[in-house]
Amino acid sequence: MYAYTRDLAAAQDLAQEAFCRAYARWGRVSGYHDPAAWVTRVAWNLATSRWRRLQTAASFLRRQRPEHVEEPSPDRVALATALATLPAEQRRAVILYHLADLPIRQIARQEGVAENTIKSRLHRGRAALAAKLSEEGEGNA
Repeated sequence: MYAYTRDLAAAQDLAQEAFCRAYARWGRVSGYHDPAAWVTRVAWNLATSRWRRLQTAASFLRRQRPEHVEEPSPDRVALATALATLPAEQRRAVILYHLADLPIRQIARQEGVAENTIKSRLHRGRAALAAKLSEEGEGNA
């Protein structure tokens, strides 16, 4: 299977799946003249099906890709740069609240802290972002 797939992990998965199918049908497969040939044929068929699925997926992705992807706007780059300067807790709170649109209660539950802690992180994070973004704006003027 490795020679056919050129992927060791995939070859191992295919062989394991073929043996599992043989085990599930052992009452019938054991009566064959060469049960190993049946397992080999099943593995080969699985590999062929896998290859076809991969080809179909690759073709679909090629059709879905846009011709031209626009670069991020300068504002988006500035925001990402400013977010990277925040402490991790503040950055998570700001991103989850403002970009992922999660309510404070859910963020607090997810982070395992009190709601007031999230409010504090948001306040500090927004203040730091405002300062950082105004510095960058003044530096470009």
